[in-house]
Amino acid sequence: MASQKVIDNSQRLRYIRALERFYKSILSYLINTPELTSAGYNKKITNALKILQRIQEMALYKGDLQDLQKLVTKMIGFKDSDKDIEDIKDELLYSSNQLEKTKSARRYKKDKYAQSKYEDWE
Repeated sequence: MASQKVIDNSQRLRYIRALERFYKSILSYLINTPELTSAGYNKKITNALKILQRIQEMALYKGDLQDLQKLVTKMIGFKDSDKDIEDIKDELLYSSNQLEKTKSARRYKKDKYAQSKYEDWE
């Protein structure tokens, strides 16, 4: 029998994957659709929400995942807003770019003074 910790971890992973799937589908729609409309955006959000609502919401502890969760909440919040669809697109693409920047900043650390690090060895 699986322990409660294992069950929680698998549910958390399932929730994270559902968030990422939601996020990527909406982002893809915003980037690749030539004729953006508010009605089309609302329909896309509604369809993507059906999948997201099947999975139980879990507490996320990593900063990147919390930012992803906030961005998904922001996307859902724009569902029936009166804002222009281009403004929504610009804001969501900017937020998405900031999220990707924080993810990649963690992955790649620039060794600014790589040469000076080895001067003492000579």
